[in-house]
Formats: sequence, structure tokens, C-alpha cells
Amino acid sequence: MSLIADYGFVLLVLACIFGFFMAWGVGANDVANAMGTSVGSRALTIKQAIFIAMIFEFCGAYLAGGEVTETIKNGIVDAEVITPDLLVLGMMSALLAAGTWLLIATSRGWPVSTTHSIVGAVIGFAAVGVSVDSVQWSAVGPIVASWVVTPVLSGAVAFGLFMTVQKLIIDTDSPFQNAKRFVPLYMFLTGFMVAIMTLTKGLKHIGLTLDSNQSLLLALGVGVLVMLLGIALLSRIKIDEEADKDFHYASVEKVFAVLMVFTACSMAFAHGANDVANAVGPLAAIVGVIQSGGDLTIGAKSAVPGWVLLLGAVGIVIGLATYGYKVIATITELTPSRGFAAELATATTVVGASAIGLPVSTTHTLVGAVLGIGIARGIGALNLGVIGSIFMSWLITLPAGAALSILFFFILRGIFL
Repeated sequence: MSLIADYGFVLLVLACIFGFFMAWGVGANDVANAMGTSVGSRALTIKQAIFIAMIFEFCGAYLAGGEVTETIKNGIVDAEVITPDLLVLGMMSALLAAGTWLLIATSRGWPVSTTHSIVGAVIGFAAVGVSVDSVQWSAVGPIVASWVVTPVLSGAVAFGLFMTVQKLIIDTDSPFQNAKRFVPLYMFLTGFMVAIMTLTKGLKHIGLTLDSNQSLLLALGVGVLVMLLGIALLSRIKIDEEADKDFHYASVEKVFAVLMVFTACSMAFAHGANDVANAVGPLAAIVGVIQSGGDLTIGAKSAVPGWVLLLGAVGIVIGLATYGYKVIATITELTPSRGFAAELATATTVVGASAIGLPVSTTHTLVGAVLGIGIARGIGALNLGVIGSIFMSWLITLPAGAALSILFFFILRGIFL
């Protein structure tokens, strides 16, 4: 207990710096999941995507980001066999390690999982700093399983969505008219799926607790509003015969580009609401333990302070604005009709997985969706070199986070203990 009594303020300041660094990494690497497809499809420029993401990521993180992931905070390490001193130093090591790995991955344009980065880092310090038995390995199993399950599921959903676009719109005699007829339905589906994800995962931490029926009705209302707004915007789009001479579906893709703006805003908000926990979860655990004077029971139950969420939200926005373009550039070029299918498949998969309690990675989900669309177009449309480097970065993310966390844990323990 003397460590917290003697160095409490210093540890808190360092933890805030490390937490901000991790949030910066989430912004630089993970936000590309929400915006990369919109840029790849040319529905938005990189500047427009960054501007939209800065607004909606911040709103999502600050307003609805209070759900600290229990798996990260309390589920991986057995609190009964760890001291408050080691927990604080370990969580600081985990934040610094995950942030460092994200910086390395982002500099190379790899879209890695921030969730797996922080989970690997927490496992690393617990296994080495405390004991191998202190890690609750049963919590790690579903995370590893999600590496396979979510990309496959998302790819299948994206494949199916894109095939419906081809059948209902692309392969018809009047693709432009059919696009204006059916795209509002996709808009409704987009608004509904992202709303239900946000309502069921985030808003109870700002005092808005909804039951399943209320969430469903509100999500249906959001879907209808998005559809009506989309119909109003689509009414301004006319056939561009000149553009259609160069590319037969140019006018059709303009219709889908409007839809992509909605999916970009919605995904950014939902991402900010959910993935800010990767940065503020460990920080909130540290703050709780320090403010309780070293009482792990009180620290584990304490609510997330608003300023911690604000720190995470600001870090995400700055990370995106300063370095996010590196990973956005990795996402394959897509037309708006394909990009929409990728984003809606991602949202749908995350909603479904969350409903059954499966811990998923937005990164893995989105890449799986992009691959599904690539397969629908034919295997030749895939850049196998880029896919290979992405899969390699996935495999080494958890052990890389663990190794760095162990290194930083020994350094911090040497300094403070």
C-alpha cells in the first residue's frame, strides 16, 4: 500500500499519459475501420472522412462510451491474487505496451485489433508479474475464437448483401431507377442496425437505461428517420448521361455514395462508443484503485469518471487527425455499392456477436467483410499481398502486446518497487 500512498499522484499522471497514448493509437489505427471503406469507395475524401469521424467518434466516446469492458478490467486477472501496487503498475504497463504496438502497426499501415492488443498486454503482465495461474484462461478462449468466427461471418453477410445489390439493382434493365427504389431500404437497415448496437451497448452509462422493447422501437424510429432523410437527399440526384458513357453505373454509384455518408457517420459514433473502453478501461481501473487508497474491491466497482472518458475521446480524435491516414490507405479501393455492403455487414456482425456475448474485433470484422465482397467479385479482385500482411499482423498482435507489457512491467517495477 505504500506505493500508492507515496507515489499516488505521480502514478495517476503517468497513467493518464499512457491512457492518452493508447487512445491516440485507437484513433490512428482502429478508426480507419469506420472510415476506410468510405474513403476507399470515394464516397468521401480523406479530409471529409477525418472531419466526420472527429465529430462522431468524439460524441460516441464521450456520450456513450462509459461501458468499460469487464473482460479487460476484471475478467482476465484474478483480483484475489494480485496486490493493488502490482495491479496499478501492470495496467500502466498494459496501456503503454498496447499503445506502442499500435504505433508500430499504424506506421506500417496494418489494421490490427486494439482489443486484442490490450488483452494481450494485460495477459502478459499478469502471467509474468503475478503467476500463470492468475490469468483466467477461459476468458481468453472466446477472444481467440473470434479471430476466425467474426471475419468469416462478416464476409458471408457482406457477400450476401452485395449479391442482393447485384440482383435487385446492378443486373437489371433500369439500375438507376431500381437504386433509387431499393437504396432507402438499405438506409433503413443501416440506421436500425447501428442504432440497436449503440442503444444496447452504450447509453445506460449516461443514465438512459432502456429495455429490449424500448431499444427496438427507438432503433426502428432511427431507421425510419435515416430512410426519410436519405429519400430527401436522393431526390436531388439525376442521371448523369455523360458520366455513364465512361462507366455504365456512374449514376447508380452516386446513389450509393449518399448511403455511404450515413454508414460512415453511424459507424464512427458506434466505434467511439464501444472501442474507447480499450483505452479508458485500464485507466479507469488505475484511477479507481488510487482514489480508493488501494482498495481493489471499491476500485473495481467504481464508475468511470467523466474526465477519463473525455481524455479517451480527445486522444482518439487527435490520433485519427494526425496519423489515421496510414491505415485508411490500406483499405482496398471499393465502389460505394461495395463499401456500403462492407460497413453494413460489419455493423450487423458486431450486433449479432454482442447479443450472444462474443468478444469481437471491429478490425477483423471489417476486413472479413471486404474479403467477402472481393470473393463476390472474383478472387482476382483481391490483393493477396496486402491480405497476407494483415493476417500476419493479426497473429502477432496478442503476443506482441504481451511481450511489450512484460518488458514495461519490469521497468516500472524496478523504478517504483
